[in-house]
Amino acid sequence: MTALPTSALPATEAEAAAELATLAERIAYHNARYHTDDAPEISDAEYDALVRRNTAIEAAFPASVRADSPSRSVGAAPAGHLSKVAHAKPMMSLDNAFSDEEVEEFVGRVRRFLKLADDAPVALTAEPKIDGLSCSLRYEDGRLVQALTRGDGQVGEDVTANVRTIADIPQQLAGEPPYPAVFEIRGEVYMAKADFAALNARLLADAEQTGKEARQFANPRNAAAGSLRQKDAGITAERTLRFLAHGWGEASTVPAETQSAIVDQFRAWGFAVADAFARVEDERGALGIYRAIEAGRAELPFDIDGVVYKVDRLDWQARLGQVARAPRWAIAHKFPAERAQTTLNAIDIQVGRTGALTPVARLDPVTVGGVVVTNATLHNFDEIERLGVRVGDRVLVQRAGDVIPQIVESLTAAEDRPAYVFDRLCPECGSAAEREEGEVVYRCTGGLICPAQRVERLIHFTSRHA
Repeated sequence: MTALPTSALPATEAEAAAELATLAERIAYHNARYHTDDAPEISDAEYDALVRRNTAIEAAFPASVRADSPSRSVGAAPAGHLSKVAHAKPMMSLDNAFSDEEVEEFVGRVRRFLKLADDAPVALTAEPKIDGLSCSLRYEDGRLVQALTRGDGQVGEDVTANVRTIADIPQQLAGEPPYPAVFEIRGEVYMAKADFAALNARLLADAEQTGKEARQFANPRNAAAGSLRQKDAGITAERTLRFLAHGWGEASTVPAETQSAIVDQFRAWGFAVADAFARVEDERGALGIYRAIEAGRAELPFDIDGVVYKVDRLDWQARLGQVARAPRWAIAHKFPAERAQTTLNAIDIQVGRTGALTPVARLDPVTVGGVVVTNATLHNFDEIERLGVRVGDRVLVQRAGDVIPQIVESLTAAEDRPAYVFDRLCPECGSAAEREEGEVVYRCTGGLICPAQRVERLIHFTSRHA
């Protein structure tokens, strides 16, 4: 799926309402795939493009904003075997910035909202945005009593028994009492890169020993989520999960007046926080931290996808407040997509449930963002023509999220090599492949005589979302 443009907005309220309905459905589906199933189908960049498109249309057509708008929700409602518990205080999401200019505009909005001078310093904290599973830990009088996943921000899953197996999470706060009567520590449960590699190696060895099919995790985030949400806490205990604290929820008392001082208190209570956490005086300092973290990203022991900035003063945070799903006093500055070079060995065609034919690039294995990549989506046949890629080309591969990457460009376009030709036949049943006027997708016309369509329809029929 390609990123949606923010230009060419709908011309009428009716067109806006129709597109917003489609976007709401698509975003809800991908939220469930990411937050509930731990099996995302699109990259972070593609998901962000859907959200930004939705935001742009809502801004242009406020009368068409839906009650179930993605701009009013966070994550996905929990589903599965774990108990559901309402958060005492909602777990918010963060707005995203993708450029220095957007970060500067964020700080400018803070100044304007607080009625500060244009050059007034706004102290910020900056820390890596870990690609893990958000978790809220409730302590009463210093003792851990409950742990919840984010869920949809309002209701999460009870993972208390599983969290008790994580060595990074204290059962009793360190330091001297008195402790707050209630204090919810919020942060990310994650799996370090080395522990992820060791887990997959162990799963492969176990499969070879038992003769069963190896079921390995695609990336550390999925491994952490799958491990934390186990019904059997014993399985969680066998997998090395870690936790980094970065915020808080309900609190009977707040032990400091700044974000940075509370992070110091987290350390004193026995929690790990990001080594790269820093307090800076303004947006220029924040962007300097961003550059430093980005430069050392590959050497970090865990996956990150950006840097989070927060207004340091808590009284300013309180005045700034929040919008429907995100605080006005924080923003995530996302990294650009990671890239690597490799060779395109073949172009195969996958047949979907509706007969849609999707070309997939088969690549020499290459590591992109800590994941070994062997396949990349080519989206559709027009995309192949646009990129000009041919079998045998050296290509640039981009991974913007923990899903199948995409090819960005051919690096050997000048070399003499036959162009890819699509024969307009289904590779599974030989039926004609056609596309309707105005569409980019070719579809197999074989229907149920096509074995691939039969299998995919059966899988869909028995799936959770059918």
